[in-house]
Amino acid sequence: MKVVFFFRNIVRLPAVLSSALIVGLLPCLAGCSVILNVPDPAVLKIQYPVVHYIPPTKARPGSQDFTISLQKAKPASWVDIGSISKAAVGAIVVSEDWAFYHHAGYDPNQIRLAIKEKLQEGRALRGASTITQQVARNVFLTQDRNYLRKMRELALAVRMEEVLGKRRILEVYLNIAELGEGIYGIGPAARFYFKKPPSQLTAKEGAFLAMLLPSPKRYSQSFREKRLTEYAQDTVDTILEKMTTARYLTLTQENVELSRPLSFEKDQHIRAVVQKKPEELSAPTQPVPVPVKAAEPATEPSQPVGSGEPVDGVPPAAPEELLDPVPPEDEAPENSQSPLPAVEL
Repeated sequence: MKVVFFFRNIVRLPAVLSSALIVGLLPCLAGCSVILNVPDPAVLKIQYPVVHYIPPTKARPGSQDFTISLQKAKPASWVDIGSISKAAVGAIVVSEDWAFYHHAGYDPNQIRLAIKEKLQEGRALRGASTITQQVARNVFLTQDRNYLRKMRELALAVRMEEVLGKRRILEVYLNIAELGEGIYGIGPAARFYFKKPPSQLTAKEGAFLAMLLPSPKRYSQSFREKRLTEYAQDTVDTILEKMTTARYLTLTQENVELSRPLSFEKDQHIRAVVQKKPEELSAPTQPVPVPVKAAEPATEPSQPVGSGEPVDGVPPAAPEELLDPVPPEDEAPENSQSPLPAVEL
């Protein structure tokens, strides 16, 4: 295809020029749904994706170990987003897609950074995929690593944002994400790792599940060994710190979560942590994850998405609906602003 050939030649230009051209052309690409033969994502309004696990003994070498089909009946394992603890949702959003509530399906900053790393530093091109892109790829497309599939994924992600909205996209993602060998969705994962429904997940348990997402089979080693590996401990701690920066947690809540062991750990002693002070909180360098109202249609932000600045005047804070409880004034970071009015997650 001429479009694919065009993009292949762009990446051969100097890094700064090529990344600027690609990111600048993305909005045009998003409008090429018909040319790229993109499926209609509106089907997810009335149907549910169901993951079918393929055991290693039955999978072909090198093939993916799952397939996804759509059905009208809600699967028994499906969890409505309102039935998932806000702390767990916040942990996964700040870990997987910090700008989720601010971008239009793709994150120009992450794409620009990925291209720069590839062209200037010679690194393998990383995905830079948003939560929306992951849903698009897993539900509607293949796992092939080529330019055509990536362009279709981008166009489909933008279309999904237009017809589905953030709430439905996030609900689908949380119900199909792989969180262990043959474990798909936050409902089965909550019961497998913590023997509880997702509505009762704590911030640290949500951070543990978020830590698994890049490579669930590999990183679930911590669960198998009944102790957090050094990587898992550092990652969980970092996610909890991000949650405090985004004001999903107060400093007091973060310190409590850092100190308490997970239920599957052999060592159930309280962990000593360094108590941080409000002034030690770092100001966010990107828009903080802030959900939109469930029934509110997607709208164009007044600033470029992913610009690193608050969108439409949104202050760097999670809304009260996501704060459990709302932090007292004497615990709030000095550089923080008042949270937004309550919205429905």
